[in-house]
Amino acid sequence: METQRLFIVLAVICAFALPCSVPALTQTTDAGKAPATSEALQNAIHDYILANPEVLIESLRRAKARAEQRQTELIKSRIIALGKSLVDDANAPILGNPKGDVTLVEFFDYRCPYCRQVEPWVQTLLKEDPGVRLVEKEFPILGPASIYAAHVALAAWKQGKHTAFRNALMAKEGNMDERSIHEDLVLQVAKSVGLDMDRMKVDMTRSDVEGEIQGDMRIAQLLGLTGTPAFIIGAELVPGATDLATLRAMVDDARHGHLN
Repeated sequence: METQRLFIVLAVICAFALPCSVPALTQTTDAGKAPATSEALQNAIHDYILANPEVLIESLRRAKARAEQRQTELIKSRIIALGKSLVDDANAPILGNPKGDVTLVEFFDYRCPYCRQVEPWVQTLLKEDPGVRLVEKEFPILGPASIYAAHVALAAWKQGKHTAFRNALMAKEGNMDERSIHEDLVLQVAKSVGLDMDRMKVDMTRSDVEGEIQGDMRIAQLLGLTGTPAFIIGAELVPGATDLATLRAMVDDARHGHLN
């Protein structure tokens, strides 16, 4: 009986976890004999699954875990391959210490409420750890107003006022939904931090600014990002809002060589 149960379990595993191996179950060494997978065996497998659904559930759980692990490894390999365009992009704004020993990359959208939620923790990390270098990647996925803000931010970077502009806009309360109102708000912030407005209007339409945004969008797509914020340190990706403790731990692990 135990031998029969073992055979049934193996058949179930092959059927759900190793589909390419299933045809082997229907073959025999003697061409004159009936296939091993008979109607009786199929019925037995059916009955066993009904009586022991945990076997199928566990098989599917493991298959899902293997798929997730493969996806994680794929993303890590892409982060490594993209290395220079992530951490050494000359057109990407840098916050914190430009010569810091640990680089944290953030994909964000100025209109994203979750980006605003983690912003105080990002600022705290930069203040308490002078060794952190933060690379900002524009990922304006929430519509035309987000795209407009990204262009102004990169224009501010060309004037050496990106950090002031970014911090002021992220702290600003206002209507972030309607494009015209949001653009007015962005311009108010730009003026308040001392941007040369005429130069800004020229710079924000430059091809290198548009190229930077499109490049960031392509990288985000390669990494499977569908929302903001997202953080990368070493070869690790943390999608979605996180907390200060997690950011601290990631920086510490990277600093001590615990992240690949």
